[in-house]
Amino acid sequence: MPIAPWLADLRTHVGHARLFAPAIAAIVVDDRGRVLLHRSSDDGRWHTIGGVMEPGEEPARTVVREVHEETGLLVEPERLCWIGATPVVRYANGDEMTYLALCFRCRVVGGEPRVADDESLEVAFFAPDELPELPAYQRRFVELALSDAVGRFERG
Repeated sequence: MPIAPWLADLRTHVGHARLFAPAIAAIVVDDRGRVLLHRSSDDGRWHTIGGVMEPGEEPARTVVREVHEETGLLVEPERLCWIGATPVVRYANGDEMTYLALCFRCRVVGGEPRVADDESLEVAFFAPDELPELPAYQRRFVELALSDAVGRFERG
């Protein structure tokens, strides 16, 4: 799992203890209504595209950067679909995170999907009725992005 330099520095002080960080999720939808996912090199499972915000970085800019870094695609965030805290995420190295996630629906404006960094084993578009298994909260992100929901807040 690649880690932001600021977060790696923090980890030198707190070890694997649970941290809370701002993050984004990008639900990239192509012109055929398919959703872009990546299969993580960390756990081999399919996930939505996302990542931690850099200090001072605007959320929409984080979306564009993360999608490009992970998939080579250029996207435009269209709308905010969800805001909330994720369940605890436990990484293979023992790190634990909870994210304050902002989920954006995005459209492709350039590039071709490809594995663009070491976070992914593969990237692919999936029809909504053919999605692979996803963590429940990420499946909810996809559902909201494909609906008319805008800026949804949900109570736990």
